[in-house]
Amino acid sequence: MSKKKIVVDAKDDQKGNITHIKIEGNQNFTSIKKAIELTEKGIIDLVVVKPSKAKVHLRTRPDGITSNNLDDLAGDK
Repeated sequence: MSKKKIVVDAKDDQKGNITHIKIEGNQNFTSIKKAIELTEKGIIDLVVVKPSKAKVHLRTRPDGITSNNLDDLAGDK
């Protein structure tokens, strides 16, 4: 199995919700909807969170490093 791609950047909306991510090796951003599909296929190294009473979303894997979290990547602008 090939190595999963990592996220190198993210964009959020005015409410702070992550809307797009940039995957290593890509020049363009990928929508969260497409990123969820790619994560479920094992292509991106993220976790799909499916809460019972909230919207499906993505998270980085817990590693003790906050600088690679999606919210922090989006906040770097």
